[in-house]
Amino acid sequence: MGQTGRQLRTRTTRAMAERAASSTTSRRAVPAPSWRDRARYLFDNSMSRGTPALIAWLTALTVVLIVAFALLTIGLGLRGDAGGSLGDEVFNALLHALDPGTVAGDAGSPWRYVLTMLVLTVGGLFIVSALIGVIAAGIDARIAELQRGRSLVLERDHTVILGWSESIFTILRELSIANESRRRPVVVVLADRDKVEMEEEIRAKVPDTRGTRIVCRSGSPMDVDDLAVSGHRSARSVILLAPSGSEDPDAEVIKTLLALTHEGSDGPRIVAEIRNPTNLEAARLVGAARTTLLDIRETVAKLVVQTSRQSGASAVYVELFDYDGDEIYFLADHGLDGLTFAQAQHRFESASLIGLVDPGGSRLCPPPDTVLAGHTLVLVAEDDSVLDASGTALAQPVEAHLGATTEVERHPGRAVMIGWNERAPLMLRELDRYADPGSTITVLTSHGEPTIPALEHLAVEVVHGATTDRATLDQHVVAGLDQVIVLCYSDDLPAQAADARTLVTLLHVRDILARLDGETAVVSEMMDDRNRVLAQVADIDDVVVSGEFVSLIVTQLSEDARLEAVFAELLGADGAEIYLRPAEWYVRPGVEVSWATVVEGAARRGEVAIGWKSDSLSEAGAEFGVRVNPAKSTTLTTGAGDRVVVLAHD
Repeated sequence: MGQTGRQLRTRTTRAMAERAASSTTSRRAVPAPSWRDRARYLFDNSMSRGTPALIAWLTALTVVLIVAFALLTIGLGLRGDAGGSLGDEVFNALLHALDPGTVAGDAGSPWRYVLTMLVLTVGGLFIVSALIGVIAAGIDARIAELQRGRSLVLERDHTVILGWSESIFTILRELSIANESRRRPVVVVLADRDKVEMEEEIRAKVPDTRGTRIVCRSGSPMDVDDLAVSGHRSARSVILLAPSGSEDPDAEVIKTLLALTHEGSDGPRIVAEIRNPTNLEAARLVGAARTTLLDIRETVAKLVVQTSRQSGASAVYVELFDYDGDEIYFLADHGLDGLTFAQAQHRFESASLIGLVDPGGSRLCPPPDTVLAGHTLVLVAEDDSVLDASGTALAQPVEAHLGATTEVERHPGRAVMIGWNERAPLMLRELDRYADPGSTITVLTSHGEPTIPALEHLAVEVVHGATTDRATLDQHVVAGLDQVIVLCYSDDLPAQAADARTLVTLLHVRDILARLDGETAVVSEMMDDRNRVLAQVADIDDVVVSGEFVSLIVTQLSEDARLEAVFAELLGADGAEIYLRPAEWYVRPGVEVSWATVVEGAARRGEVAIGWKSDSLSEAGAEFGVRVNPAKSTTLTTGAGDRVVVLAHD
């Protein structure tokens, strides 16, 4: 056994040695590449470099061809006595290679020379044709690369929009208006879409950019390298949209915030949309101090509630939130430190003083006797050029024209909410904050079993039924209602389908109320602004287009971060809010008065008058008959149903 084992080990060792030797022999047997293979390999590598390499090879081939034929002409004496120096022959060969018509001038020359130049001309034709094709292909490739939107943006003080949704068109329109006073303004859009498609959609839906140049780039805002293409580090502000069609848009927004802030807290101001309030805290941890977060769900819910409480309120909010008309400005250097808030309201002819900013934050409608020392003023004006306080009061209010003070009547309210979506619970909580004890609301929905939040003043009755069925609506839209709110089923249906169902419900509701001969306010929520006109056919008091309102607010915040606190107070139940109150509370009815008198009447009630609502204005073509920020010298006569738009605490 021992001998057998030794024999096996010997044979095994011998076999391994033979295999190793065979392997070494095999490796040594691989032939070295020939010079032709090496040359082809180098040629292939150079050709793979694209158009510049092709042009270089064709140029080298042209030079070789021209020099070879010049030497051939001189060496063989093809031109006889007409021959010249090497330089002359090289130039002559160049003309024959590049211009086929040069051969026609060789008539009378020796036939051998003519034949040689003809061969050179044919060779030149092939080279020139190939060169033209290569250059054309290179230009096409460069154009295709530019169309992919991957080139770096080298702008400064521009606005960057990251992501894509339907709200981008409203934002671009508003930025175009806001940028009219800027020199060569630029807006950069970076989204994970085709650049050409984005440009075509923008041209179709925003035909007039008012001098603002819109630059589109393709790439993922969540990718640091793609994000750098937008030039966001040198931008004035960055707008981060919640992407439409995404399963988790907030996750993408937060990841983009990480990409924007990974280099530190320094950089442009960021405004980001968040769809789910539960993600706000995580976004705040990422966004740092330079990020303003807009909770879309809560913002829309508050807008619907505010506009449902009084007809025409949405027109006031649109006027304050957009750039087409009057908007909110801040004035630090005003020279009115010795005056009270009530006195300072009369020092601006074409602006309305609505609040103050101090180290503790902004306050709308402060007490009339607040002294302005050290405060920044918050004003409503058409343009910052009119923010000039005169030394004396302009139009003087007339004491005899002031109205009688009337207390606000309080009583339990009755309302109906038709439809259901993710914003409905937030709306119920907001309605509860304004409701008097004993108020009720009926929720009519086909959604299933809605989750009703805990409420303090408002009693909720849930009724299941088809929201477009006339018989069902007849049972719940009855006389004596204070308001009817019609919501769209945006959670279950696409925007157009949801708006179509809402429009059918609105037609039924308005017809029912017309038969009851009541004055119930009807407010509807729409997803697409194009359906607003269709809703007005149904004689709706107010229509809240959620996407449009959010876009307006986002644009304003991107221009001035101080507006965040002002908008929060305007939309919330805490602080001052917008009310449309009877005009006779402020001035005597039937008497021609100046707007300064209306402002004084509101100041004596501890309120701020910022606008006027009248049927006469509606007949003149003003939206909803509302006019915001009239000049102090404007005269008007109050009639039945006229209202004053005021900021008040209750």
